[in-house]
Amino acid sequence: MTIKDALRLSFHTVVSYRLRALLILLAMALGVAAVVVLTSLGEGARRFVVGQFSSLGTNLVIVFPGRAETTGGFPGSLIGETPRDLTLDDAASLATIHGVRRYAPLNVGASELSGGGRLREITVLGSTADFFQIRHMSLAQGRFTADSGPNPAEIVLGTALARELFPLGNALGQRVRLGDRRFRVAGILVPQGESMGFNTDEIAIIPVDHAQALFNTQSLFRILIEAENRAAIEPTKAAVRKALTLRHDGEEDVTVITQDAVLATFDRILSALTFAVAGIAAISLAVAGILVMNVMLVAVSQRTSEIGLLKALGATRQDIKRLFLMETLWLSLAGAAAGMALGYAGAMLLRLAYPQLPAYPPHWAGLAAIVTAFVTGIIASLMPASRASKLDPVLALSRK
Repeated sequence: MTIKDALRLSFHTVVSYRLRALLILLAMALGVAAVVVLTSLGEGARRFVVGQFSSLGTNLVIVFPGRAETTGGFPGSLIGETPRDLTLDDAASLATIHGVRRYAPLNVGASELSGGGRLREITVLGSTADFFQIRHMSLAQGRFTADSGPNPAEIVLGTALARELFPLGNALGQRVRLGDRRFRVAGILVPQGESMGFNTDEIAIIPVDHAQALFNTQSLFRILIEAENRAAIEPTKAAVRKALTLRHDGEEDVTVITQDAVLATFDRILSALTFAVAGIAAISLAVAGILVMNVMLVAVSQRTSEIGLLKALGATRQDIKRLFLMETLWLSLAGAAAGMALGYAGAMLLRLAYPQLPAYPPHWAGLAAIVTAFVTGIIASLMPASRASKLDPVLALSRK
């Protein structure tokens, strides 16, 4: 029996036993679809987190007050000590460090904003004009100099916030009250949506010294630094740590991290998660393989007379094995194709339901699912094929 004859005969057999073929095809399709959908979720989560951190800026170095220990806390926390504050003088001292392109001190808080006869609670950022360039934020209207001289001081509103307070679109130049202080709207942000847990369209940005006065603090929440280029990130990080240690009487009481380090950590974690969920999904293919084995074993007992006739006509044991393997290959191919279609459709539905989640299957997921389906099908068919090939033709023909 030639390969061509085996393919034709096995295809005819698959088509003849529709219910059995449908069960195997469905099991294979669901297994492949599970691999594609779950890896899409893992890859989507990875891309989402990487995108969120990338939106913070490029070549970014971030300074936190306090030194992070391996225990996850700050030194002295067990005896009630607090980390030394970061100050505006600390931030200003970084301007002369080689490799620093620009820096922005940052304060964050919440306060009530009133304007246009409306009042609401908002998130307030206090910083300088360089903050916009570091964070890649643009102004749709106006400008922001962060000059603390004029009274009232300047304030920049997120686009949703400006639209809510001044629905007629005349927010620029208007006077608003933030807490107990008055500000003039100097700019409106370009819409950006969600970024790192808060909506940038609903924030207000004011000069950092006004933010410190508003929140009654002399300390800074963070210092954001943009290095000159990617190669300068690590040297800049080391120089910043050294400069602040010298300013703090030789005590290393700040934490300096880089954006790339955070991204690399999350990328490793979420890539591992993607492989883990792919492994979990592959279990469904193992279940499909067990179903294939059971169905094919039943098929051997149902087709004994057919097998006996083939052997009586001269088919060898290898021909019978090849025939059963070909049937499994046809079913695995059809199941893998149906599973890929279901999986990509499921991933598309995820993207439609959660537009912010880029749930695209990784390139390796489809190939891995198809290969796993084929291997599972072949392994599962080995025992039935071997049993069928060992049937005695005389005894097989005598059975009804």
